[in-house]
Amino acid sequence: MLNLILKMRPLFGLIAIALCIWAWWVDLAGIAYVCPFCRVQRTIIGLLGVMMLLPVHGFWLTRYVSATLGFFGGVVAATQHFGGWARISAGEFEFHDPLYFDSFLLSGAALWIISGLVMLLWVRSPARLAGSAAIEAGT
Repeated sequence: MLNLILKMRPLFGLIAIALCIWAWWVDLAGIAYVCPFCRVQRTIIGLLGVMMLLPVHGFWLTRYVSATLGFFGGVVAATQHFGGWARISAGEFEFHDPLYFDSFLLSGAALWIISGLVMLLWVRSPARLAGSAAIEAGT
């Protein structure tokens, strides 16, 4: 299953870029309200998608940059998402209308997407891991 997911890595990158472009279009067209948290999250998703299309996506520098971008985007998404949980605890929470533009749901989705993209950039194929283990074992 992991090999199949890794073969689909470029497709996930293209989906992330398309999602970023669509979200920026919605923002710039004035359909959604201006949100600096959302802008950071969609930009990070797009940049991670571009990094997945690079031929050197497993290179240490690419992985380092993806971890840094992912950490930043994850912190922003978690901060925005925690604001929703704080409103729930205070009894002030209600979903926005329309529901698909609700910042609580979108920030949770962004956190999930950013984490997944970073993991896809960091994971190595089982064959490559087996080769690394054989080298370390001296066989």
